[in-house]
Amino acid sequence: MSGHALVLPGGSYRSHAPHEAEPVVDWLEGLGIAASVLRYPLGRPHPAAHAAIGARIEGLRRAGVDRVLLVGFSAGGHAAGLAALDAVVPAARPDAAILGYPVVSLRRHSHQGSSEVLLGGRDTDENRSALSLETRVTADAPPFFVFHSLDDEKVPVEHSLLLSGALRRERVPHELHLYPVGGHGCALGGPGVDWTAACERWLRAGGWGEKTIPG
Repeated sequence: MSGHALVLPGGSYRSHAPHEAEPVVDWLEGLGIAASVLRYPLGRPHPAAHAAIGARIEGLRRAGVDRVLLVGFSAGGHAAGLAALDAVVPAARPDAAILGYPVVSLRRHSHQGSSEVLLGGRDTDENRSALSLETRVTADAPPFFVFHSLDDEKVPVEHSLLLSGALRRERVPHELHLYPVGGHGCALGGPGVDWTAACERWLRAGGWGEKTIPG
């Protein structure tokens, strides 16, 4: 069975953070998981990024990839989560998602930069709710691995807590890892944020790791 991971770096939907791109691909490749960076559209309202991610997933499936994993950080975590929870068509839904310090809600503890880009000139309660991941969770959502630092001042940990609560209510398999210190944007982690070790165990348990298709 072939698999491929798409890495979505953060940057408030205005840039793509380099340290959340190719270094993450290298880590995944080291685990035997084929991977590539997906540089989704920037500075454009929803659904620009969402459509591009869905199209890329569909393209991988047409190329013979059986399983698709999304790995997103910050705003890229929001983009990955939305693709996993609200796919335009079934073929565009990934099989699992890894979210690092993700933007989750546009309703509570909202991240201003991401919200401004996503909403454009359509800032309404309805649109904020529709783009909040915690409102999109259903029982058929794919498995999630989520990590966040308690001292994150840019995207508060409440974002990941909201998502985990919604996943738990719908009985969606997921892991939530919280770290006392790590701030925002730690990418592959560091002292005290050893999420990659926990994630590797999660990936192995999910059957990820046999590299068959290049990026």
